[in-house]
Amino acid sequence: MSTVLFWFRNDLRLHDQPALHAALQSGATHLLPVVCLPPIDETTPWGFARVGPHRHVFAAAALRDLGARMAALGTSLTVCHAPPATALPALAQAVGATTVVCEGIAAPYEQAEVAALRVAGLQVRTVWHSSLLQPAEMPWPAAELPGMFTSFRQKVERAGIAPPAPLPVPSRLLPPPVFSSAVLQAVGAGQGAFAAAIAPHGGYDPRSSFPYATAACEGGETAALAHLAQYLARKLPHSYKATRNGLMGIDYSSKFSPWLATGALSARRVLAELKAFERDHGANDGSYWLWFELLWRDYFRLLHLQHGAALYRPQGLSDQPLAPHNAPGFERWCQGCTGEPLVDAAMRELAATGYLSNRLRQVAASYLIHDLRGDWRAGAAWFESQLVDYDPYSNQGNWLYIAGRGTDPRGGRRFNPVKQAQEHDADGGYRRMWGTL
Repeated sequence: MSTVLFWFRNDLRLHDQPALHAALQSGATHLLPVVCLPPIDETTPWGFARVGPHRHVFAAAALRDLGARMAALGTSLTVCHAPPATALPALAQAVGATTVVCEGIAAPYEQAEVAALRVAGLQVRTVWHSSLLQPAEMPWPAAELPGMFTSFRQKVERAGIAPPAPLPVPSRLLPPPVFSSAVLQAVGAGQGAFAAAIAPHGGYDPRSSFPYATAACEGGETAALAHLAQYLARKLPHSYKATRNGLMGIDYSSKFSPWLATGALSARRVLAELKAFERDHGANDGSYWLWFELLWRDYFRLLHLQHGAALYRPQGLSDQPLAPHNAPGFERWCQGCTGEPLVDAAMRELAATGYLSNRLRQVAASYLIHDLRGDWRAGAAWFESQLVDYDPYSNQGNWLYIAGRGTDPRGGRRFNPVKQAQEHDADGGYRRMWGTL
């Protein structure tokens, strides 16, 4: 008997799961699927929770759904209340496993997790599968990735690169190994014990543009696939470009990002169904813009493969020094008390709901960096804590872009909040909803 550990990370799904398929094809006779929860009390260097209550609740729903879907295939998901470096070596020893298979994530925190497992003596096979396009299929090596997104997009489109078709849900999983419950207790683990893993949420805010406390928007693969289906059935891709900069309501953008961030939804599945939609109903600028945004998501992932930990240096990729951090200004920004109505409304929405439109993320980030002279890393960490759709690649990439510390040669982007309010909240409805006007 041989056992392989499959470690779910930011890929909480069974459809289009290349890493899981790799584990099933590893030659092992048994499979132990595991997820390791981040400590609720883990803090950032800035002193606040790394994973806030919104992310905890959304992830809990994703885990419950994943557990139910796995149970339908005859196996259980083991949920560990301990770091991977503690839980996985202990589980591996208990079941006689030497190999862990998992998603490859090219961000320092996640790479350190894998490195710790290797130090503990485990063989770790990582499988890259969070992007539409495979890095090996690009018309250039990772080190030669274009420094601007537009050049990247044009080269991809001219080359006619298409992602692989999404993989189906496995028809069966390998049986689980048998081991003592004492092992589970030692790593704070259980099979199916999801509710106790997450701190309770303070309540549902009806103003939310992504009401994750409702069945339609809860975390998990089931809700993700249902949302994708209804979005296409209502022909909303055709209006995406015109509505994507809206500030209120669930339909102003696709709302795919929370499920993409946890991996409950595959980007390849989204694109495959979008292409089918275009064949049936026609393509337009709106449906093209969804591809455009998915490609931006890929670009930030490829930037991580190109630059790695350099993206997380205080100066990023820039040679410009950092100015001293404005700690009082940062605190006012987090609380939505800067005195700038649009920025304050955005920050109040973020704190209350765990969600914020892309337009307002740019405006808020710009205000912290360029008006308050706050450290961009503090802002990135605050978004990591608060957003239900936190994604290490996109979050870091966007903050670097606004700060002018990424690859874009234009040297940062400043958004004038007064002008942005005139363009996107002309009647003041959004600001009044959040009590800043």
